[in-house]
Amino acid sequence: MRRVRQVLVTAATALAVVAGSAAAVPAGGGGGATGPDRLQERLDDIVAEGAVGALIEVRDGRRVWRGTSGVAQRDTQRAVPARGRRFRVGSITKTFVATVVLQLADEGRLRLDDPVEAWLPGAVPDGGRITVRHLLGHTSGLYDYKRTLTVPPDPAFLDYRARTWTPEEQIARALAHPPTSTPPGTAYAYSNTGYLLLGQIIEEATGRPYAKEIKRRIIRPLHLHATSLPGTYPRIRGAHPRGYVPIERDGGGTRLVDFTETNPTLFGAGGEMVSTARDLDRFFAALLGGRLLPDRLLAEMRTPSAEGRQYGLGLAWKDTDCGTRIYGNDGDAMTYQSWSFTTADLRRHVTVAITPDHSADLDDSVDDLLDEAVCG
Repeated sequence: MRRVRQVLVTAATALAVVAGSAAAVPAGGGGGATGPDRLQERLDDIVAEGAVGALIEVRDGRRVWRGTSGVAQRDTQRAVPARGRRFRVGSITKTFVATVVLQLADEGRLRLDDPVEAWLPGAVPDGGRITVRHLLGHTSGLYDYKRTLTVPPDPAFLDYRARTWTPEEQIARALAHPPTSTPPGTAYAYSNTGYLLLGQIIEEATGRPYAKEIKRRIIRPLHLHATSLPGTYPRIRGAHPRGYVPIERDGGGTRLVDFTETNPTLFGAGGEMVSTARDLDRFFAALLGGRLLPDRLLAEMRTPSAEGRQYGLGLAWKDTDCGTRIYGNDGDAMTYQSWSFTTADLRRHVTVAITPDHSADLDDSVDDLLDEAVCG
């Protein structure tokens, strides 16, 4: 989704969005602040740079610190809820899907080196050489269907609010384009198409939709009460901020349009999930703590899928400035962006969620915030 994010940022550079800060510390202060004060400053900086609202939750052992900045809705003074705030987590959904696939491998119900053709005959060209492992690690070479969609600021994007997409329809759009690389397994190229196929493979292997398997195997056992896979339901239940996209004005320029309610089939198995910081922290702690997968499959998940990449089988990692490696994933659902990572020793968990105003690419600023949260 980084390409789409860059398109949104470019389209919205003319927007003047004033987001109120919930903190008393002025953005960009610094001033020798440490700990929570410094984290709050960095969060305020992110809102000033290009977000309507932002939230961070840091868990260090039994201690929890939560910070918010900006507002939950434009043109109001509604504070961003610090607890229980729900948001669309985008591609963090992929880690849940990958965990279920690896659980099925542990149960002997599929193999990571099974060809797609064995599970979904005729679904994709070269399906005899594209494996489950390739889909998980984004080395299948399949074109990303999201690159075929209308994106903001085109007003036609607003038609997606109510539209229900099927995986077959999205996969067909991707297959109208040539592979990004051949043969499969030779190069990394992020592809949401692969995770649509994994969702179908889960259903073939279990007889149940991927969403039901995620609920049965992960959400219910871990008591992730605020996490859901909404299917076609457009609203976000519970406390949540509003999310926006930039759309062209008739007379020129762009405006921010509320796009909070949207049909989640736009994202499907690659990104439909709704969750909270607490639930994501709990999930990654359970995953990396060995509660969901045996060591050998967790090791597979943490092995780079391609040389030089910090991405394995549905799991990403970053090396912080202080040398601590953190594992997790990030997600971009256009109106919501999120990052959730934990240290290998499970001592510290950090989740950040923002509602961007699309006037700037915030990735580097969030990376700095994650460094501060882990190293500070």
